[in-house]
Amino acid sequence: MVSVLTGSCGRNGDQVFTGAPGEVELITLAPGHFHAYLVQKDMYEQVNPTVHVYAPESPEVVQHLAMIENYNTRTQNPTSWDQVVYTGNDYLERMLRERTGNVVVLAGNNRLKTNYIMKSVDAGLNVLSDKPMAINKKNFALLVEAFETAGKNNVLLYDIMTERYEITSILQKEVMQLPGVFGLLEKGSPENPSVIKESVHHFFKYVSGQVLRRPPWFFDVNQQGEGIVDVTTHLVDLIQWSCFPGVIIDYENDVEMLSASRWPTGLNEEQFERITGVEAFPDYLEDYIDSDGVLQVYANGEMDYVLNGVHARVIVKWDYSAPEGAGDTHYSLTRGTNSSLIIEQGEDQGYRPVLYIRPAGQVEMDDFEKVLAEEFAVVQEKYPGIELERLYDSWKVNVPDLYDVGHEAHFASVTRKYLRFLVDGRMPDWEVPNMIAKYYITTSALEMARQSD
Repeated sequence: MVSVLTGSCGRNGDQVFTGAPGEVELITLAPGHFHAYLVQKDMYEQVNPTVHVYAPESPEVVQHLAMIENYNTRTQNPTSWDQVVYTGNDYLERMLRERTGNVVVLAGNNRLKTNYIMKSVDAGLNVLSDKPMAINKKNFALLVEAFETAGKNNVLLYDIMTERYEITSILQKEVMQLPGVFGLLEKGSPENPSVIKESVHHFFKYVSGQVLRRPPWFFDVNQQGEGIVDVTTHLVDLIQWSCFPGVIIDYENDVEMLSASRWPTGLNEEQFERITGVEAFPDYLEDYIDSDGVLQVYANGEMDYVLNGVHARVIVKWDYSAPEGAGDTHYSLTRGTNSSLIIEQGEDQGYRPVLYIRPAGQVEMDDFEKVLAEEFAVVQEKYPGIELERLYDSWKVNVPDLYDVGHEAHFASVTRKYLRFLVDGRMPDWEVPNMIAKYYITTSALEMARQSD
C-alpha cells in the first residue's frame, strides 16, 4: 500500500526501545539501491508496518515502491507494508523537520550518504545504513564525526554487513577457533599474505526474480564510489570479524597500508541500456568514455595492508554479467599454522560457496583427521547436519541446504540484530571502532591507488 504524505507528525524526546510491537518506525531516505527494499522483504514484529519514504522524484523511488508492493502481493508469505511517500526537492529538510519515525534506512547515492548519516544522527535519529558509509577521505572524516555525534545523542549508527551471515563465512570463523585444527593465525608477508579475500560481482543480475535496474549514476564513481571502496567494505569487515573477533581495532595504530591499485571495466552503450534502461550515456559520464565509445568504470581494485601484524589482501572485480548458471562469487583464504581454510565458489562448486580445510604441509593427514573429528564436533553441535568429506589433500565441509538461505535473506538477519541493539541501547564495544577502521582502510586504499596511477 502507498499513501501520499500530506501532513506533519513531529516527535520530540528520546525513545527507549523495549522490544514492543511496532515501536520501531522506519524512515526510508532517498532509496536508490536495491538493498533499501531488501530490508523490507520480511516483516518484523518490533517494526511498525507504516514506513515513511522521503525522496526526490526519480525512477529509483518508483522502483523501490514497486518492489515493496511486489512483496506485499506475493503469494507466499506476503508482507503488509504501508508506504507513506513524500517526493520533492526538499525531501531531506522535510524528513528532518517532521521526524515521522525513529530509524532512518539508507541505501542509495553514496556521494550523499555520509551527509544523510550526519544530518540524521545530529537530529537524534538512529541510522541503519547500507555500505559504503564513506567513499573518500572527506566522507571518512565526516563519518568519524557522525559516530561521535551518534554517541552524544544516544542513537545507534550501524552498517548492513550481510556477509557475516553467509554460512561458509560463519564456518570459516568457527574453525579458526579450533586450536588443533587451525592452530595460530599466520602473520604472512607482502608476497604471501595469510588472509586473502576476493569478490567478483556483476552489473547485470537478477534480484527477487527480476532484472535489477541500476540507476545511471551507479556508473559514476563520484556518486557510487569506486569498487575499491564499495564491495571491499564487506571483505575488510570479514577479515576483522573472523581474524580478531571481539577485538577493538584502533585504525591509527593497528593498521598499516602497503599498496593499492585499481582498473576499469568497460561497458558499451548496449550493455549500459540493458542494465539501466537508459539509451545513451548521461553527460556526467562523458569523462569516463574512451575513444571507442566504451564507458570505463573504475569498479575493480586490490589492496594489501597489515592488520595487527597480519598481512591481508583484498580484491574486488566487476564483470558485465555472470556465466550461465553463475552469480556473484567469493574466494577466501585464511592460513593457520596447522591448516588453511579456503572458500571457493567456482564451476567445480556449482557456483555455490564451499569451505575446504587443507592441512599445512608439515601435518600428517591421518593424525590431523583424528584431531579434526574430535574438535569439529563442537561445530557440528552448533550446526547439526554439517558433515566432513575427505578429499585427497583436504576436507570438504558439506552444508545442508537449510543453511544456504541466500544473500537476500541476510538483510533480515542484519535488521533483527540491529533491532536487538536498539533494545539493548548499545552495540558491542568493538563495533563502532571497527567500523571506523574499516572505512579508514577502504578510503586509504582509494587514495593510494589513485596516487599510484
